Amino acid sequence: MLQLTAPPSPAPGGASGPVRRLVDLCPALPVTLLAAPPADTSRWCAGADLAPRAEALVAAEAARIEVAHGVAPRPHVAASRLLHHYLWALCLLTAGPWYLEGRLARIAPAAFWIEESTGALALLADVPGAGPATPAQLRTAVAAHAGPVLGAFQPYVRRGPHALWGMVTDDLVSALWYLGRALGEEDRAVAAAAELLPGGTPPFAGAAAFRTLPGTAGRAHRTRTRQGCCLYYAISPAEACVTCPRTADEERVRRLEA
Repeated sequence: MLQLTAPPSPAPGGASGPVRRLVDLCPALPVTLLAAPPADTSRWCAGADLAPRAEALVAAEAARIEVAHGVAPRPHVAASRLLHHYLWALCLLTAGPWYLEGRLARIAPAAFWIEESTGALALLADVPGAGPATPAQLRTAVAAHAGPVLGAFQPYVRRGPHALWGMVTDDLVSALWYLGRALGEEDRAVAAAAELLPGGTPPFAGAAAFRTLPGTAGRAHRTRTRQGCCLYYAISPAEACVTCPRTADEERVRRLEA
């Protein structure tokens, strides 16, 4: 197993309330809250500095994938996996406070950090807010951070702008969906995602577009199909995501009810 290096010291409690609550609620959110920027900038890279470090970050992600899965991924696969990892956390940190309290967390690229050798993420705890937020303001905040990140990774993921913004759309929906299910309120999360991404809101590509699958014994399951593929199947072909365009509805039901 890959040995993870220790993260910087966590913040002693200075995070804004909604973000702190979010981190406490979401064990799948791989983020450490910090009181100050990481001292070792040879290991840690701020989101504002991704472009000159992207090649090294992608190479490190490829090495982690090979250790974990026993396969050497092609560079664009490693780049797509790393970009998804970054975007999903960013979307949850930005949209989570809106979902929990109707407030906006503005995650500045200079305040969000990724560790090269492990892929660990860290956030400066003093997250500025702007009070109550509308869906349009939340979309603007996500797009402002995500746009330069997509530009930094585009040469490595080998996808055009529409596909890249499709990835942001998917990760924003997925983040809200995950949070809602973690709180036992999937219906509310699905409604929030539909309100946030109804379609026709560029640069985001498409809508949340949830649908219901009939299951066995009268059961029903929420699902959606991603705008684009996160390429996990290229690492583990037998485990394509349940929302992957490659996964048929029958297989989705089988896996959801397993």
